[in-house]
Amino acid sequence: MQPDFVLIALVAVLAPLLGRILAPWVRIPVVVFELVLGIIVGPAVLGWVHPDDFLHTLSQFGLAMLFFVAGTEMSIQSLGGRTGSRAIVGWIISIVAGVALGFIVAPGEAAIIIGIALASTALGTLLPILRDAGELDTAFGRTIGALGAVGEFGPLIAISIFLGSRSPGAATIVLLVYLLIAAGAVVWAFKAPQGRLHRFVAATLHTSGQFAVRVVLLILIALVTLSVVFGIDMLLGAFTAGLVWRMMMRDADHADHEAVESKIEAIAFGFLVPIFFVYTGVTFDLRSLLENPLLLAMVPVALLALFVVRGLPSILAAPAGSRPRERLSVALMGATGLPIIVAVTSIGTEHKLIPASAASVLVGAGMLSVLLFPIIAMALRGERVTTLSADDEV
Repeated sequence: MQPDFVLIALVAVLAPLLGRILAPWVRIPVVVFELVLGIIVGPAVLGWVHPDDFLHTLSQFGLAMLFFVAGTEMSIQSLGGRTGSRAIVGWIISIVAGVALGFIVAPGEAAIIIGIALASTALGTLLPILRDAGELDTAFGRTIGALGAVGEFGPLIAISIFLGSRSPGAATIVLLVYLLIAAGAVVWAFKAPQGRLHRFVAATLHTSGQFAVRVVLLILIALVTLSVVFGIDMLLGAFTAGLVWRMMMRDADHADHEAVESKIEAIAFGFLVPIFFVYTGVTFDLRSLLENPLLLAMVPVALLALFVVRGLPSILAAPAGSRPRERLSVALMGATGLPIIVAVTSIGTEHKLIPASAASVLVGAGMLSVLLFPIIAMALRGERVTTLSADDEV
């Protein structure tokens, strides 16, 4: 066992503990602690943990699991009607505005990376916050769910088309073929009788068989592999896998569904996802920001860009008759982004499309958005800050 891996495991344990300690004064999503502690133990500060292939591979598994869980939380119904159509229109405005701003800052493929990063919404971050505040089934909660679904799925499509190895035209054709196969899997999962599956899942819930968990891993690996074979970003495969599993379990007994969901979240948020975020902190280029005051000053500017590019168009999907405070809450929640920002900037740095310093500016802005925007948004809603759980995950 590598010493670096032990330290990452230790950091993953410390993160929720720190959240609990600070809970009486401020409720901060645990992902913020994971990122910050990763920065501290990484090369930028203490130098105890360094990037390597083993940790990178595990972090990629964590990223895939994060988007699988986001897929299980996505409601197709939320994309219908007035709210869904306006959420889609708002995202189109966001991606166009983001890419346009990107071309002003850095022309070429770097502009696409900036645009995708600025047009994202962290659905996985927002859903636990809404759940704790009792907002999931309100008009406000459904609006944020639609914004989050579009704000995660849309960027994944954009990444697959514009940042793959093929030309955009060829990538679009390949993507359509993949989406047809994925749609067939979703339709099958929705229409095919799943009674036998549900009974077998229930029979093995508390045995060493753990059939449900094994099926989840099979679906995840199969669709991620399919996306890789098609030359599409693996996150789209992971997201689709979560959607397929959601359809397969839609009619399962509520208690069994909750038990399976708990096991999946234990694997995701108890093991793989924390590794991804801690490792993201380890690889965060803090030194570049500290050594260059101009770059450091760009972090709040990028945070403002997130609000303008993603937040303001999100207001289109606000519930009819919303007050100005509620519209501002919708804008702040829509502008909360991090996982897509981390993913797309990682692609950019790996392919040398953007410098690590630029990625750090965008990721830093994403970290601040997760820390600040939901807290302000829920306070504007009239909810106390204490409605946010210290165990909220991204």
